[in-house]
Amino acid sequence: MIEMMLGTALVLFAVAIAIALFRIIRGPSIPDRVVAMDMIVVNLISGIAVISVLLKTKAFLEVILILGILAFISTIALSKFIERGVIIERKRNR
Repeated sequence: MIEMMLGTALVLFAVAIAIALFRIIRGPSIPDRVVAMDMIVVNLISGIAVISVLLKTKAFLEVILILGILAFISTIALSKFIERGVIIERKRNR
């Protein structure tokens, strides 16, 4: 019973990823694309967690953590780029 529910969850995560890919391709603006990329990463993390439960292993926890950290950093960088046009500001005291 639990395997069937987890399988259904995986299918729903795949559908959500497909919808987010559509939004990345057809997104009217860059912020829409950034949100869609975050949605893909969240659904990917959730799918990996479900697979980890199905396989009864903790081997994927590091992958989940790394994906979460990379998604957070990329969202911050893209937000800063959208706001200011640069990611890393260089201050010159000359």
